[in-house]
Amino acid sequence: MAISEASRPLISLALPQDRTSRRLMQVVAVLAGTGLLALSAKITVPFWPVPMTLQVLAVFLIGAAYGRDLALATLLVYLAQGAAGLPVFASGAGIAYMGGPTGGYLVGFVVAAAIAGHAADRGVDREPFRLFLAMLAGEAVILGFGAAWLAWLFGVQKAISWGVGPFVVTDLVKVALAAAIVPATWSIVARLRR
Repeated sequence: MAISEASRPLISLALPQDRTSRRLMQVVAVLAGTGLLALSAKITVPFWPVPMTLQVLAVFLIGAAYGRDLALATLLVYLAQGAAGLPVFASGAGIAYMGGPTGGYLVGFVVAAAIAGHAADRGVDREPFRLFLAMLAGEAVILGFGAAWLAWLFGVQKAISWGVGPFVVTDLVKVALAAAIVPATWSIVARLRR
């Protein structure tokens, strides 16, 4: 069964048709995505109780632009890079860092990217409101995993006050930005192809 263009993610426009070149470009896309995630982790805005990064924005852009499978591969490679000690996280690296306070969020990123990617695979990435709703579900997963892990480490009260409350408004802005950027990119592509 052929996949219609309306149900393919943005990345499909850049992937060649022949299998070998396509696989090579997918590897390049994964590495570019992990680079974007690492860069977004390093861009911090002073915030209390923890600094705010642009990782949530990057996670949703990768999910919506790459589709579920490639987004999952990208996030898993990113986590593997961090586990191996590469400096891809906001601060720190390695398995011990991943088991610390940010561990739940890192797992949530993988699931959230898959949710956004699944939406893109279904053509939702062209509709800002529906994409926002899909990403909002992904954001709930990120905060849920993050809070659950923090609750296990520090207790429920600290998990809510440190791990959810400070991020709700800023993450909603990042979700809204991602939900606007991807459909806008599709609109630009459509105009250029005319």
